[in-house]
Amino acid sequence: MSYGEIDQEFEEQNASAAALDDSQPKYTGGVLPNPLIDDIKALQPKKGVLIPLKTTQEVRQDHTIVHALITRAPTKSANEVISALRDMRPDGSANPLPHLRRCAKPSDLPAHLKTQFMNDTPEGRQIHTAKSSWIYIIVSEISDITEEELVATLSCIEGLEQDIFISTIPIPLLAPTSQIQAAMWSSQFWPTVYRKNNPLGPHPSMVARGTEEIKDDAAMWMTLAHRVATEAKNSGIGEAIGAVVVQRDENGAQLVAVAGDARWRQDPLLGDVGNPMAHCVLRAISMVAQKLVRHERRNVGLTFETPILEFDAFHDGPILDAEKECFLQEHPNKDGYLCHGLELYVTHEPCVACSMAILHARMGKVVFCNHMPRTGGLSSDDRPDGGGRGLGLFWRRELNWSLLAWELEQDNHLDLATLDPITHV
Repeated sequence: MSYGEIDQEFEEQNASAAALDDSQPKYTGGVLPNPLIDDIKALQPKKGVLIPLKTTQEVRQDHTIVHALITRAPTKSANEVISALRDMRPDGSANPLPHLRRCAKPSDLPAHLKTQFMNDTPEGRQIHTAKSSWIYIIVSEISDITEEELVATLSCIEGLEQDIFISTIPIPLLAPTSQIQAAMWSSQFWPTVYRKNNPLGPHPSMVARGTEEIKDDAAMWMTLAHRVATEAKNSGIGEAIGAVVVQRDENGAQLVAVAGDARWRQDPLLGDVGNPMAHCVLRAISMVAQKLVRHERRNVGLTFETPILEFDAFHDGPILDAEKECFLQEHPNKDGYLCHGLELYVTHEPCVACSMAILHARMGKVVFCNHMPRTGGLSSDDRPDGGGRGLGLFWRRELNWSLLAWELEQDNHLDLATLDPITHV
């Protein structure tokens, strides 16, 4: 089907839809009807479990333990000690480790530290067995202050002239991202504070709200992505990989684009060597853009025609039946900008090139079904065989866009042909 034929058929379908518009019920939520998904909705696929991806900082957090100096002082001298420690720091900061409590009573220490400090010296036994008038104070990382500097500073404080206590303990370098993690660290390292945010990634409330928005129909969109993936594989144009783009607003969730992989489609210049520009994610993004351009041109009285090229580098025109049917449908937001705020459901984790295209297109949410630990660009998890950590491109502070991303685990997802682990999706 040429673009001209698609243009004509699109006009005919729009005319029919306009005639029936007044008789159709208005939807105010849920998934809006579409012939490509109506039968899937009737099947009611199991929802599965949405697992939010960790950012690169969150993954690093799980690995980064450093050592810190601590001391103890009579409670009446604690403020003087803290002031002296602040003066030792060039920036004058009160607490260089804000996710850890600066002071801790002997009874608040983790059990192993209580045992260690109680058995070290007679003074320690007295402090930990009687009603204590002493308090433990965390100083800083050992790389910031030497023990000699610390002793020299504390020896000037009344009540600490002799037997200055200094010890080294392991601590987590970065802040906890949940109350559960803070409680676990409090029992393992040092009393830890959770501030109901996530300094290392999206705020927990953002993730929770996003999960709540998509959890009821994510499996349905993923089922459609599996269908178009199977169609791409069976037709011989690509691997069993598929993508679906969805818009969600106050009216409900609407289908915007579907695309299968087309890397093996025959071309006179490429032959069968494969075309990384025809990955399903790139094709889906292009189809969204083409719908917006089509509307803009029609709005000013121009037809939507593209040159007939001997070599179409991107294969971004609709090829499969599902692609053609969806491409004929109007974009639900004719004034949209790129893929701003849209949702992408893809059978496999996108590669680095596709992940960057997702960011540049300003996608709002991404859900994939099959993690690609060797080639995926969204995940931050450690790669196998010493391959380093993933790039975690969905949320990096140095990039000018970020989005929410999940891996969808399903017990009953449709079986797809197995991909080589080094396949770039």
